[in-house]
Amino acid sequence: MKTQTIYPIVLTILDGWGHSNQINGNAIKLAQTPTMDILVQAYPNILLNASGTHVGLPEDQVGNSEVGHTTIGGGRVLQQDLARISSSINDTSFFRNQILNNICSYTSKNKTKIHLIGLCSNGGVHSHVNHLIAILDLLKSYLITEVCIHLITDGRDTKPNCAKIFINQINDYLQSIEMGKICTISGRYYAMDRDCRWSRTETFYNILTENHTNTIKDPLKLIDEIYSRGISDEFIIPTRIERGKIDNEDSILFFNFRPDRMRQIVQAFTKKGFKGFPCKSLMNLQIVTFTNYDQTLDIPAAFEPLQKTNFLGEIISQNNLKQLRIAETEKYAHVTYFFNGGVEEPFAGEDRELILSPQVKTYDESPDMSALQITDSIIAAIKKNIYSLIVVNYANPDMIGHTGNLSATIQAIETIDKSITKLYEAVNQANGTLLITADHGNAEYMLDNQKNPCKSHTTNLVPFIFIEGEKQQIIGHGGKIILRTNGCLADIAPTILDILNINQPAEMTGKTLIETPRHEIRNTINSLHNSDYNIE
Repeated sequence: MKTQTIYPIVLTILDGWGHSNQINGNAIKLAQTPTMDILVQAYPNILLNASGTHVGLPEDQVGNSEVGHTTIGGGRVLQQDLARISSSINDTSFFRNQILNNICSYTSKNKTKIHLIGLCSNGGVHSHVNHLIAILDLLKSYLITEVCIHLITDGRDTKPNCAKIFINQINDYLQSIEMGKICTISGRYYAMDRDCRWSRTETFYNILTENHTNTIKDPLKLIDEIYSRGISDEFIIPTRIERGKIDNEDSILFFNFRPDRMRQIVQAFTKKGFKGFPCKSLMNLQIVTFTNYDQTLDIPAAFEPLQKTNFLGEIISQNNLKQLRIAETEKYAHVTYFFNGGVEEPFAGEDRELILSPQVKTYDESPDMSALQITDSIIAAIKKNIYSLIVVNYANPDMIGHTGNLSATIQAIETIDKSITKLYEAVNQANGTLLITADHGNAEYMLDNQKNPCKSHTTNLVPFIFIEGEKQQIIGHGGKIILRTNGCLADIAPTILDILNINQPAEMTGKTLIETPRHEIRNTINSLHNSDYNIE
């Protein structure tokens, strides 16, 4: 029996690849990208909104990988946890939250310590300092006195050296309410590792559970001393400045709302048979997380996830089509867990491939990361002729961009361009559809107006390039694809369903980006093959 030919759709997410016409500090403009340049010239392409209210965040809030992948996979704009929690503070329902009140009541009744652990910044990607202040207000209403704050410094979703701003803000507030103290300060490099670099997590864990204090007791003086050694906020070695370690029967509230970078430290306190490193035998800890960090752990979450059904992956599965998700370690959760709306287990017919990220201190030491291995794996998957949808993430623009190393990020961008060259050829040979987009910006803005390094995400638009295979016809649209403007990430899933001629579920509020129906066989690839530039 003749094998059915599968015309794959390859959704390629270039993490952190934003659009900007500015040249200075723009790693994408400064890099040599002949393939991406010719694809933009030869194929339908538009720019998509990927930040703020377009992805369920507050207005002008930068996008991020979790939100971007959730919006792409969901085909809808969902109110994200940042906006959701902030809204609950504004309407005061936060202070009536049953889970938060339970841990406050326990702490007050048993006269134990409560430990607040989380990222202290206004970056809005993993946490927000205003949420910490709201927690302090709630604790004050219970007359809880032993409040130990374990601050994680940012320097990645914010400027590299701005920790003193937030330490001052928290210290001033603690003085005004006459309650609480900052006990430890730790850089997110250690406290928020997500790549199983357990030695980093162990360093943070030990400072939380031991009372060895630093000779410098003033957190601001400590930061000055750290800066004098050329260390930025992200890389501050976990340091204790006040007594207040985690003891038996204490309470712990983790106030990051994004789960992926909190899982390792939470597992160390809660997971039975934890093997990452030796842990203390702490008894009867009362632990609450802001959101559900890990479905396998029995921990109450103050804000349970919203019901998310009929995401793209589920619809593909319901139609008995096979799909593949592939990424390296740093972005694997994004093309699986987040893309599926917080569902841990794959859907029927959904395969996953994890490529290990290189084991380096910071990724500017290895700008290629694992892009070449990912590309080889995608090409092999296409040749299997079984996948109708392949979702891939290239981490390089975002992860190298976060280092602030412009030259390394330029190299990373050029690596991506070479990978796209190979990917284009493979998809073309399979008569498939290659969709190239991004989840948010980063690499296009790496220097501010004063030429200081910028490591954080941006609110810039992101590309969407539609590369349709030769002799492949999209039912109901025909040959010449025209894309509509004013789209956003939520429109990508409906576009994929449009290509596959699958009805869009009611839960998907995005709209297909394909605008004009034409009934003819598309041959747009020939324009590229006949041009002076040849992709090999």
